[in-house]
Amino acid sequence: MSTPPLSALPMRRLTLRDLTACADLSEDRGWPREEHKWGLLLSAGTGYGISAADGGLLAACVTTDYGPPGRPELTAIGMVLVAEHYARQGVGRRLMRQVLAEAGPTPLTLHATSNGRPLYEELGFKTVGHVEMVRGHFRPTEAAAPGVHTRRATAEDLPTILRLDAEVFGPDRTHMLTRLPAFADQLQVAEADGEIIGYAAAWPNMDTHVIGPLIARDTDTAKALVASLAQGTDRELRTDIDVRHEELLAWIKARGLEHRGLNAVMVHGIPELPGDWSRRFAPLTVAAG
Repeated sequence: MSTPPLSALPMRRLTLRDLTACADLSEDRGWPREEHKWGLLLSAGTGYGISAADGGLLAACVTTDYGPPGRPELTAIGMVLVAEHYARQGVGRRLMRQVLAEAGPTPLTLHATSNGRPLYEELGFKTVGHVEMVRGHFRPTEAAAPGVHTRRATAEDLPTILRLDAEVFGPDRTHMLTRLPAFADQLQVAEADGEIIGYAAAWPNMDTHVIGPLIARDTDTAKALVASLAQGTDRELRTDIDVRHEELLAWIKARGLEHRGLNAVMVHGIPELPGDWSRRFAPLTVAAG
């Protein structure tokens, strides 16, 4: 019996039942398994996969829609993976073309590694910025910024967090942020004069805690949130900071986190990302914006 060509293998929607197969695919490409993150993305977004003839998953990606239900204003693409055995055979291009076709006129965004960027450029994506991944054990050396009080978020804070996030991020992402209390180990808010001026989460990812999203009125507020989250864990911290926030990057590197990579922020169908970048310090995850 002959093996069908790759172009003949059907594409299908992924569900939480595919979580282990997605983690196996990550591991195949030398990425961490990241099952906790895959679980969030598959439940909050739409997974696409191509199964090999033997039943294994040979390619996958996930999209996350933001905006009114059924009328997305922005779609984030992440976790675009092709098994090593099938790499450089057009599988990733086929997967991305399907995502583009289904998105229609909806603007798209993604974070690209240097390896993936040429394909995305070929498909019409443009680079509009960069985020720097930093990782390490945080070394506190000073008190939080004067006038910035941080505390653990409560259920009563959620409506305010959602309003603040809509101001800063742009399109509504209620369906993602309402999952944060269960997904993250810590969710902190920053206050000044009784007003919430920022929030941040730290969620478990293998042997680290990832800080994201990090939304703050200014750099001092972002510093206070990072410091408060660091106090709540013995793990290494990891986060992806917009490189335009030079002061925060310098501050966090001076406290033990080191450069681990640089990703291009790319868009398709819009000239720039919506929202207020000056208050958007780090994404929830580069896979979902």
